[in-house]
Amino acid sequence: MSTRTILDPTGERSLAERARLARPVSLEGVTVGLLDISKPRGNVFLDRIEQRLTGIGANVKRYKKPTFAKPAPVDLRHEIAMECQVVIEALAD
Repeated sequence: MSTRTILDPTGERSLAERARLARPVSLEGVTVGLLDISKPRGNVFLDRIEQRLTGIGANVKRYKKPTFAKPAPVDLRHEIAMECQVVIEALAD
């Protein structure tokens, strides 16, 4: 397995080590959350992703941040974590 470096832009002062989660073998029957971060045209991108996901049998739930300028509210993050096995976050301009 190759080594990858993932940058975390949250401004942590110390490096946090996080193990990568295993990817599902298939998305069929999996609940996928689509998070729109409220940037212009992000919803257009997510509309197309939703079409592709439902076409392969995934269950899709849509979410939207109030603003792209701040992290998603804790309640929204909790809701997504409780309802979804996979999340796709989209931004576009």
